[in-house]
Amino acid sequence: MSDHDIAAAHFRRSLDVLAHAAGDAEFGAAILAVAQAVEHSLRAGGKVMLAGNGGSASDAQHIAGEFLSRLRFDRHPLPAIALTTDSSVLTAIGNDYGYEQVFERQLRGLGRKGDVFIAISTSGKSANVLAALRAAREIGVTTVGFTGTAPGAALMTPLCDLVLAAPSDDTPLIQQIHITAAHAICEIVERNMFGK
Repeated sequence: MSDHDIAAAHFRRSLDVLAHAAGDAEFGAAILAVAQAVEHSLRAGGKVMLAGNGGSASDAQHIAGEFLSRLRFDRHPLPAIALTTDSSVLTAIGNDYGYEQVFERQLRGLGRKGDVFIAISTSGKSANVLAALRAAREIGVTTVGFTGTAPGAALMTPLCDLVLAAPSDDTPLIQQIHITAAHAICEIVERNMFGK
């Protein structure tokens, strides 16, 4: 395959998975349910916490930024924290307790009953994300899983109150769907809370 063919194939796969997600009623219902859970938490004084590894860590930070800053228009900032950003905390917990605890420990310290935790794992089997989901469940935090259709997602699903499963098992495509869905969620919450 030429470089052009590789690029064209990637765009075709992207279009296919976006079309599949856009036409999937169950996926659309999951977006609305997540938006409603986030809005309910924020209106009650809660916050959104997010975590993931690698590209999913970047997505966690991106989504937190949309809530804290703005998406479509100027408005009051909404409380959101990516548990992936503080290198001193991550390295301290990783060193003292192990990498599997880097999100769980933060969640136990920062999370409160009624908050929302968005756990992002394209495979559905990231050990540190699963540990954080278990902790969230214990303290009454609403758990949301962003994943795909790989077999590992079966590990994550039982730990989640809501699951947004991108209709793909290909990591780059799952990540594209996650950020597109997250933008839709942010826009719904922003509009409903601030009336534009």
